[in-house]
Amino acid sequence: MIEVFKTNITSSGRAVEIINTIHNTFPDCNANFDLDDCDNILRVECKKGTMDVNTFIQFLQSIHCKAEILEDVVTPLPMFVLA
Repeated sequence: MIEVFKTNITSSGRAVEIINTIHNTFPDCNANFDLDDCDNILRVECKKGTMDVNTFIQFLQSIHCKAEILEDVVTPLPMFVLA
């Protein structure tokens, strides 16, 4: 299971701290940041089972990381009519 979060983290040093804390607290999860993205993305993949997103967001808040789930937005492709 992979969850993607929009965060308020902007520095790579802080991102490393948070990733290390996630890996120590949730050993079955792999996390990484994409700070080049405008939403300062945090991706978390759980190798076993599922993640309680609300509990995980509360955990992030407890370590001073504001996060919200980034919803999948699918843009439909335009339809073409072949003559």
